[in-house]
Amino acid sequence: MDIKNKTVLILGGWGLVGSAIARQLMPEQPKKIVLTSLKKEEAEDICNSLSKEYKKPKGFFVPWYGNVFVRNEFKDKNRELILKSASERKKLMHDISDELNDDILKNAALYKLLKQHKPDIVIDCINTATAIAYQNIFKSFTDIQRYIDGPERDYDNLKESVEKFMCVSYIPQLIRHIQILYYGMTEFKTKYYLKIGTSGTGGMGLNIPYTHSEEKPSRMLLSKSSVAGAHTLLLFLMARTPNGPAVKELKPTASIAWKKIAYGEIRKGGKPIALINTKMEDAEPLGKKFNRVSDKKYKTAGNLKTVYIDTGENGIFSAAEFETISTVGQMQFVTPEEIAENAVLEIKGHNTGHDVINAIDSASMEPSYRAGFMQQYATNQIKALEKKHNTNSVAFEMLGPPRLSKLLFEANAIRLIYKNFNEYIKADYKTAAKKIHDLIKKDSKLRNEIVSIGIPILMPDGKSVLRGPDIKTPSVLKGDIFDVNPATIDKWCDAGWFDLREKNWKLWNERFKAIMKQSKAMTDETFSSRYIFNDDYWDKFKDINIGKVVGWIFINEEQGIRNKG
Repeated sequence: MDIKNKTVLILGGWGLVGSAIARQLMPEQPKKIVLTSLKKEEAEDICNSLSKEYKKPKGFFVPWYGNVFVRNEFKDKNRELILKSASERKKLMHDISDELNDDILKNAALYKLLKQHKPDIVIDCINTATAIAYQNIFKSFTDIQRYIDGPERDYDNLKESVEKFMCVSYIPQLIRHIQILYYGMTEFKTKYYLKIGTSGTGGMGLNIPYTHSEEKPSRMLLSKSSVAGAHTLLLFLMARTPNGPAVKELKPTASIAWKKIAYGEIRKGGKPIALINTKMEDAEPLGKKFNRVSDKKYKTAGNLKTVYIDTGENGIFSAAEFETISTVGQMQFVTPEEIAENAVLEIKGHNTGHDVINAIDSASMEPSYRAGFMQQYATNQIKALEKKHNTNSVAFEMLGPPRLSKLLFEANAIRLIYKNFNEYIKADYKTAAKKIHDLIKKDSKLRNEIVSIGIPILMPDGKSVLRGPDIKTPSVLKGDIFDVNPATIDKWCDAGWFDLREKNWKLWNERFKAIMKQSKAMTDETFSSRYIFNDDYWDKFKDINIGKVVGWIFINEEQGIRNKG
């Protein structure tokens, strides 16, 4: 991709890799670069620094600050404070776990950022795995256990702990982040997304010796790797989605260093480390219990000052710590400039050999020639058995979604009465609606099969429904009791109700016409390999292949086409 005159958004632009990539982009002459960070001073600092370095006017380097993983109203709030507020915690919990809707999407900080700048290129340098996994779901679980098993059986505290547990659950957060990222980039026409990911262990295995006093291998560290892996697979799916941005990921498997080497005050979490002034005679006897946190007041002797190496997002290390992790056989390290060089090469279309998405894509097994050949054999055997046993094998509602079963049964009802495309197209849809209703009334086997797999049948008046004990739509995830109105009925019919209303059979008439029109446009008298969905594919429309028809609906109405293979 040509970077010249393009708007580039660098998520995590203040960090080690983000700032290196910003510098690497400069010879490519982008129109502007938006650099984000969690804190205002960080975003402004990198923009001011780069503006001076490259002598660029105000507005070329644009700062944005805040948390991209929450809604915009929370972006500048400390996450712990959000979790302490009952009302804000509840809103955060629903933002993470509810079905995605316009309120969640359009109020998300990330969505508003994409809307504001409409970037052509997004380079994501945020350590997403750390940001999510280090919220520590294990600590949250311990809090819940305390209120369940301990003497403090306090419902209010238990409720709060469960809500916090929901707010720190890793996978729901990651899924919601990917959904908002995808819909935002698609809506605002982002052409390219590059993720700088992580293995979570600096390239080491389960024997990694670096933990925070947890067991080895650390649950926290493995959580980070798990989230990083899940993130990569979600990006793999995004890369296979038509009409979205091109998606790539670079995954450094070493410590990334360094930003600067200096002498000065050592800070942790933004605060200086106080030097505790101790004396040998202050040693305390060990009893039967040992408290990790002391309530004793300690004297301090200033703050810790020494030489350090700043490794950006990974924090600052002492000379000895850096030598330890960079020793051959340990994490070792890779420089941010090397990552930046590969990032820009990938964006420009060069093959660095380091794109993880492409590596997974290349290593994945695709549909095979043999399977394609055998598919015809399988369908022939199925049809032969259907004929022998005088039955129609339509849907069982095991594959999902309910919409698939509903469409298959509706197409099957048309097939049973009209036999082929032309007969149904010629029919008046009101007459068709009556005939299909009569079929459902007369054919108890068909009727019972539909309701038995959880697909309700809406009567022609739209005011009554035939159903079994269990239904698939609305989803169990949405509860058990629902308000009924014209809008919800239409939604349920679209999602998974067999719909006997006239307007549904008019829609099927329009679909059949669209299929035949598309097929005619794909007719090729030279019999080239250019087209698939031509008259031969549809067997000249002599019958209605309900599987092919519903496959066409999923491809054309729902844009659910496979992007490869």
